Amino acid sequence: MNQETFKAIQGPLKDTYRENPEQAIVTLRASGIMGENVSCKVETGKALVQAGLHPATGGDGTFICSGDMLLEALVACAGVTLGAVSTSLGIPIKNGNVRAEGDIDFRGTLGVSKEAPVGFKNIRLYFDLDTDADEEQLAALLKLTERYCVVLQTLKHSCEISSQYS
Repeated sequence: MNQETFKAIQGPLKDTYRENPEQAIVTLRASGIMGENVSCKVETGKALVQAGLHPATGGDGTFICSGDMLLEALVACAGVTLGAVSTSLGIPIKNGNVRAEGDIDFRGTLGVSKEAPVGFKNIRLYFDLDTDADEEQLAALLKLTERYCVVLQTLKHSCEISSQYS
């Protein structure tokens, strides 16, 4: 998608939301069905995903871990946001990869240590881009991607996140 087409698609939406802010409020939903062997089947809208315990908490590795799903949601949102921002700014990206890593001390979730936090302690987001953009453009791209990524902004309110190119 080019910059002109992208702006033509988003322009009317932005105008509507400026004039009628209440129309910008959208409720997203997720649902799951509790399953056998400490699992939960989650409807993703496109596929059925079965989540279960991570091997570090006693899972056998046959189910996806919800922590992995959280990182996948971050990667998906950051990738889409980066694409939208680059298109909006007219910064062509030939190819790109987005990846996230997060550190969890499983002593917390297993109740082994009250000092160990439950959840991610740190999350790192990496963008590997094939682009002719200069450093100034890359800095703007990263800044705006961080600013407009819904999942990243949501997570920032509860845990430390850093973003960098690798």
